[in-house]
Formats: sequence, structure tokens, C-alpha cells
Amino acid sequence: MADLHLESISKYWHKDRPVLQDINLDIPDGEFWVLVGPSGCGKSTILRLIAGLETPSTGSIFIGDRLVNQVPPRQRDVAMVFQNYALYPHMTVAENLAFGLKMGGMDAKTIQERTLSVARSLKIDHLLQRKPAQLSGGQQQRVALGRAIIRAPQIFLMDEPLSNLDAQLRDSTRAELKILHQHIGITTVYVTHDQTEAMTLADKIVVLDRGKVQQVGTPLEVYQNPANLMVASFLGNPPMNIFPARWQGGRLWMGEQSIACCPRWDLPEQVTVGVRPEAMQWSLQPIDNSLPAEVILLEPLGSYTIVRLCLVHDPQQTLLLPLPSSQVWNWRVQTPVWLVVPEQAIYLFCPQTGERYP
Repeated sequence: MADLHLESISKYWHKDRPVLQDINLDIPDGEFWVLVGPSGCGKSTILRLIAGLETPSTGSIFIGDRLVNQVPPRQRDVAMVFQNYALYPHMTVAENLAFGLKMGGMDAKTIQERTLSVARSLKIDHLLQRKPAQLSGGQQQRVALGRAIIRAPQIFLMDEPLSNLDAQLRDSTRAELKILHQHIGITTVYVTHDQTEAMTLADKIVVLDRGKVQQVGTPLEVYQNPANLMVASFLGNPPMNIFPARWQGGRLWMGEQSIACCPRWDLPEQVTVGVRPEAMQWSLQPIDNSLPAEVILLEPLGSYTIVRLCLVHDPQQTLLLPLPSSQVWNWRVQTPVWLVVPEQAIYLFCPQTGERYP
């Protein structure tokens, strides 16, 4: 195992078209880091640079103390799990697992022992004589993981390995993957666009957008203290409620309605307000410092329901409110609701740059 360092990494396909810009990451030995962000933000490119499948335009990549910029992929001691699993269709599960060890010249007895050990840890030991076409998607995914694990590399690289699984299998496999990492403790860099995977798996999350790092932190740090509007709106399920407001006289005004706010910053007149849906309070009767709204859609999800509302002063402005289903069983479209936004739950952002005000 080893730590991983990316220093001032940039990648250009064309001189005026950067894919990555000044990426600096220090990933300690044994930690599980997740790269998350919208499609095209550079997540997979970072993995390919670490693996040696691409060469950085500028900067340095260190695995442990070794600079690997010019080291061929097979000599970097990293294992990569791809989105499409990339199993050899003509080989059995056992042969797929053992392929890397066989190519490395390991003796047959050790290969057999390690193959069986890894297969048991992934609960696929009963599938060793089957071929990939005879496996379900979840079983193929475990074989792909096993083929990486069996090599005992210094670094694991995983590029959306769960995206081809159905929702229920994805949830169970995600939990198994986290338990597996706790057991083997190999430094892992995991790419996903799924914020649930990022929040549940990561020791640290790296949020990327347009080739730049927006924020690095633990899942709770990034969720509770987003650096900017992009991070705030990307993480959270349901996503953060965001709406424009006018700052005047110690209050945030939305049309003719307002809520009190005392920020620690001199605000411009126009600001963007963010509020986590679960932080909002509500009433079916008018109360002080509340925003009148009405229900436009109810989305039952079993134990809770996501209520979509529009503000009375601005029907185009939609807000989300997750509530226990038992509380909203008799709500209907156009049910009037008064929303209360606790001052401590308010996030304020610059409308032009998206940067967060303290």
C-alpha cells in the first residue's frame, strides 16, 4: 500500500482547451477518496492519469515516494476496475481472477490459493467454473473487483463500477464494497457521479467541476459547509433549495415577502439563498417570518414524501420539502403551506461567481 500525491496536474487536449487545471491532491495510505462531479468534469481523466493511460500536460504524480510520470502502466502497481467490467468472455471466473497473477509468473499453487481466498471473500467461490455470460451483472462486478484485489496493488482505481447495477443491487454492493475496503485497507480512488455513493463510501470527497477542484473534505464537511453554490447544489438528496433574493434592512426579500437574516458579511443587494430542504419548517396556518406557498406535487417514497411547492409571490420558484408520509396523507395539490426558514439554516451565495458568503 502507498499514499498518492498529485501536484499541480493539468491536462490539455488542445492548448486552449484544458480538461484539468492545477489539480493538487494528497491521499493518505489506506484511505478511500471519491471523485464526484457532473459529466465531463475530469473525474475519469484523473484516474487514467494515475493509471498511466494518459500523460499529464503539467505536474507530477507520486505513488509513495516514487515519481511515476514516465513509468509504464504495468509497472505502477495499480489496479483499475472499469465501468463495463472488461472480463475475458472465453475464460472462467477462476481464470479471470488468476490472469494477472499468471502473467506475473506466480507459481500455480499460490495462484490457486489466492484465487480461492479472494473468491470466498467476495462470495463468488461457487461460480469459479462459470464464464461471464453465465453471470448476473452483480456477479460480474464482483469478479472485476476480485481480479483487482487478487493482485494486492498499492492503489485501487474504480471508475463508476456500480453504475450498471439495478438500484437494489447497487445499494447492497455499495455496502459490501465499504466493508471490503475496511478489511483490505488499500488506498482507493473511486469515481462516480452518484452523490449517494460519494457520501456513503468516502473518507474524503473531492468535488470537481469543469476540470477544477471545488472542495475537498469529509462527506459531512462538504455537505454542511459547501465552499460554493456548485457544491451546495450538487450534494444533497433532495437537493438544496436555491432562490434569488434582495438584501435590504436586515431581511431577505422575495417579492413582497421577506425573512430575517443577520449575516456576518456586508452583502450586495442581490444574493442567492440556499436552504437544505430538511432544515425548513412549515405550518398550515400563517405565522410570523414565514413564506406563503402552495403544493404543486406530492412524490410518495414510502416512509416519507417529497412535497414540491411554489412560492405565492413567485409561482415559478419551486421548493422541495421532505416530510414523513404520515404528516401529509391528506395534503393535495394547491394545499396552502407557510414555510419557515431558520436563520442558522440559510446559506448565502454571490449570484455572479457562486462563491459563498460567510
